Amino acid sequence: MSPQDVPLWAALPAALLLICGGLLSIIGSLGLLRLKSYFARTHAPTLGGTLGAGCVLTASMLASSGLAGRPVIHVLLITLFVLMTAPVTSMLLMRAAILREKKPPGPPD
Repeated sequence: MSPQDVPLWAALPAALLLICGGLLSIIGSLGLLRLKSYFARTHAPTLGGTLGAGCVLTASMLASSGLAGRPVIHVLLITLFVLMTAPVTSMLLMRAAILREKKPPGPPD
């Protein structure tokens, strides 16, 4: 496979989507480093990871379709799985952190 094999109609949008996906992942990583609390830190990487992975998988679908000469849609299953499970996982982690912050009932002072 060489760059000449991928048609231009698939290569340009795929390249733009890969750049956007990389930028979103970098922004999410910077948010993880810059934000102070756990709850603020979980938001940026989840957003960057979900949207970044969606962009990369869409670019993969475009490039594969261009190489195969027919629509390749099995990548949509991977995309749906990632887009559905990442937010659910982050919500479960946040709920666990909330429960961990609550103090158990003890004897009155």
